[in-house]
Amino acid sequence: MLNSLAQELNDILKHTSAEALFSDIGRRMYFPKGIIAQSGEAKKAASKANGTIGMTVIKGKPAILPCIQKHVPDLTSAELVAYAPTAGNPDLRKTWQEKIVQKNPLLKDKKISLPAAVPGLTAGISYMADLFVDDTKPLLAPDPSWDNYALVVETRRGAEFHQFPMFENGNFNIPALEKAVKKEAEKYGSVRLLLNFPQNPSGYSPNHRETEELCRIIKETAESGAKLLIVSDDAYFGLAYEENIEKQSLFAYLADIHENVLAVKIDGPTKEDFVWGFRCGFITFGCKGFTDEQYDALVKKLMGIIRSSVSCISTPAQSLLIHAFKDPDLEEQKAAFRKILETRYHAVRTFVDTHTSSVLEPMPFNSGYFMSFHVNKVNAEDMRKKLLNEKGIGTISIDSCTLRVAFSSIDEDKIESVYSDIYETAEEMGRA
Repeated sequence: MLNSLAQELNDILKHTSAEALFSDIGRRMYFPKGIIAQSGEAKKAASKANGTIGMTVIKGKPAILPCIQKHVPDLTSAELVAYAPTAGNPDLRKTWQEKIVQKNPLLKDKKISLPAAVPGLTAGISYMADLFVDDTKPLLAPDPSWDNYALVVETRRGAEFHQFPMFENGNFNIPALEKAVKKEAEKYGSVRLLLNFPQNPSGYSPNHRETEELCRIIKETAESGAKLLIVSDDAYFGLAYEENIEKQSLFAYLADIHENVLAVKIDGPTKEDFVWGFRCGFITFGCKGFTDEQYDALVKKLMGIIRSSVSCISTPAQSLLIHAFKDPDLEEQKAAFRKILETRYHAVRTFVDTHTSSVLEPMPFNSGYFMSFHVNKVNAEDMRKKLLNEKGIGTISIDSCTLRVAFSSIDEDKIESVYSDIYETAEEMGRA
């Protein structure tokens, strides 16, 4: 039987794209009016004593071991060891929303949800799958894709993971995407599409024309009556190295493109602010015509997912980010790191543009952390092992014909030598 709180949220979202797209878990999920909700009320109104949260409190402050406090002297015990709210620190959520709008001017006059904090972008993808994907509702993504997508969708959720070929003749394969989207819409009456730009593993971001074509396909499909969930995995947002790349997130275009389109932005400081191990990400919703009450209901569904899995994300990570975002030197420091990545990108670009191989075909790349080769004649996994065991070079075989190289982790002075070894190994294997 459906919980009354879940039914209440479903009623608020009735006749919306979100309601139509929900998975079995999505329909059942709710945020309980239990310990967390009651503790929130007590935090505001309990003037004499707050006996709601399971923390050790001494004179109104969370207890903290001196051996921990001494390593982070500038943060208070509350900033280090206290529980965080389920959807994240309110100040951090508001700050991140402001940053999203600053980076994506198209969002300035559009109504979007307040971002909810999640323990990393992987968790964000997993939570979206929980809410919207099940054994009758597949997810569509490009081929090649990050292997964690299939793990989340197929193994965790027991759903089908559909793919379309991302590139054709060195270009983003708009016709294949359009064909795949229309096929999903005709078969299921709905589409769940995940796009990742800059993309992992290819390192590709679309240009403005390609972005317009993506939006056309999505809008036309929505106008046909299909409901669409479009998830923008913006893990590497902002790391663009060519002038013709679309600078704004696809989410900025889709947040109010049509009532039948629920746009989701999954992003965070992990790569944007170079804090990989903080495991802090955000989920933001956008849909034309959504009210504040409907956004709140959708976020409460998400909070139920968070509460029932990890409860909340790390407090120290959020506290450190709040301080970092207030630092006047932040953007200058980030720019210096982005410049290092861009320099490495151009070194790789120069190499692959001036070398040929009968085995390796570089996929289009212009951004992010990675580039990938389409491997002909030989198996990418065999090549990965040979590079590792004989050359001491670590790479990733995404599948049997895709080899990924993370130039983000290779110093510029090693790029020429590393890529020379990759090409020489490929030719050697191709002749065998």
